[in-house]
Amino acid sequence: MSAEIICVGTELLLGDIVNTNVQYLAQQLASLGIPHYYQTVVGDNRDRLTEIIKIASDRASILIFTGGLGPTPDDLTTETIAATFETPLVEHPEILEDIAAKFAQRRRQMAPNNRKQALLPEKAGIIPNRSGTAPGMLWQPRPNLTILTFPGVPSEMRLMWQETAVPYLRSQGWGKQVIHSRLLKFWGIGESTLASKVSKFFDMTNPTVAPYALDGIVKLRVSARAASEVEAVELIDPVAQDLQDIAGIDYFGSDEETLAAVVGGLLRDRGETLSVAESCTGGGLGQMLTETPGSSVYFHGGIIAYSNEVKTHVLAVSQELLTQLGAVSEPVAKQMALGVQERLKTSWSLSITGIAGPGGGNDCKPVGLVYIGLAAPDRRVDIFEYRFGAERDRETIRRLSASHALDRLRRKILSGDR
Repeated sequence: MSAEIICVGTELLLGDIVNTNVQYLAQQLASLGIPHYYQTVVGDNRDRLTEIIKIASDRASILIFTGGLGPTPDDLTTETIAATFETPLVEHPEILEDIAAKFAQRRRQMAPNNRKQALLPEKAGIIPNRSGTAPGMLWQPRPNLTILTFPGVPSEMRLMWQETAVPYLRSQGWGKQVIHSRLLKFWGIGESTLASKVSKFFDMTNPTVAPYALDGIVKLRVSARAASEVEAVELIDPVAQDLQDIAGIDYFGSDEETLAAVVGGLLRDRGETLSVAESCTGGGLGQMLTETPGSSVYFHGGIIAYSNEVKTHVLAVSQELLTQLGAVSEPVAKQMALGVQERLKTSWSLSITGIAGPGGGNDCKPVGLVYIGLAAPDRRVDIFEYRFGAERDRETIRRLSASHALDRLRRKILSGDR
């Protein structure tokens, strides 16, 4: 038995709305130990939705719909489900009363088209919606097939899921096992390289190990099925530790941990501080650092030295160097790091100068060329050159530059080389 998530809405296909519902429902299914192998997004089209329902009902035992429960003509989910299983719609007076009461509470008149939301397939149960006007349904149109529908509004869907769907699914025997996962994160190593190092783990069945990469971060997901989360964690722990040991310093954190938060923790534990001088990243590095609550303990601040005037007047970068070598050069990155370290009186400092594009590059200094300076407490400066490639977009180059700067500081601290 497995579940399938079907999200209805043309706005999802167009990218106008980020589909957070599918992530939430996938996590919830895992917590109940319910496997699911397919997720579908379909627009507000009766024929295509009918086709998806027929396909999904042949390969899954639980179909979970979000979206398409509103009062407008393009809200087709309920009527299309009913038509697919050749079942008439029945109006529920209690739903009408609830909708009318909510409109009255808001001092508004219920529109005639809201009556549509009171229609459910014959013998379908109601999933109440305490915060909105669109109820869902819980229906078994045939043996071994359960359909649950929810509005697309995330806050409404989540409340309805917790209040009705979870108790129902538990009553059907789900929730006796859980699928729990831990996400191990790595920086400074390619996905294929890491995969080759830990390939023997990919044949495991419980826990399972799977690799993937996103935004420069390589990840290994370790998932276990067990009677409880505690037991699943016991299965995951030794495998996760083996993977971390193999990866060594390339491993930086798990689950929700970010590079910035990990670096911040290292600084905080040592009672040390950090400042940054940014050119091409335009404050992106500082933003990453300040996304962690309490970062003011170790992060003093930064200087966005976008123009050469700021580099010379605020960071004491040599005008002669700027004239001879240009702002994107090793010596300038070094002086930027030392300048902000002195100016803000911090233990460590990071500087970034580069060409994020799409223009401004040449054969000697192409788009994607970035220099990162790292000044240690003893004022020794390490310089790192990166060539991210002109084919990458501006935002990617900026994000990779800031992330590599954080990783260089992390590695420097952990190495004990000051």
